[in-house]
Amino acid sequence: MKPWTVDALGRVAAGATITLAMALSLHATPVLAHAMLVKAEPARRAALVKAPAQVRLWFNEEVEKDYAALTVLDGDKRPMTEVTPQISAGDPKSIVLPLPELPPGKYTVKFRVLSVDGHVVDSFYDFTVKSKAPGK
Repeated sequence: MKPWTVDALGRVAAGATITLAMALSLHATPVLAHAMLVKAEPARRAALVKAPAQVRLWFNEEVEKDYAALTVLDGDKRPMTEVTPQISAGDPKSIVLPLPELPPGKYTVKFRVLSVDGHVVDSFYDFTVKSKAPGK
């Protein structure tokens, strides 16, 4: 028969191992993280005095260029351009859509990208181009 101290030490060691494994799993870096939007120009809910010449979105990881979609819709949900968005040559984590001159109004930026890990990110946000003040 084993002394009670051997059994107690075994239980303590097992408990410490389980606790350590749980603590390490909480701090593990995710291997397959989804692409996340980290910056947008114009910004979400921006109220602009001057219409933007383009929309540019930055993600936290590279996106697949053949599966990147970006469009700007007016208040009636009509696309403002038929131009295809491009992955920025100097930054494979960003996509750019040139825009025509936009009149004052509310616009929706819709995007859908495929991240390099194979997950689709599909979202939208709004911005507004304000009317110019009279006499300016």
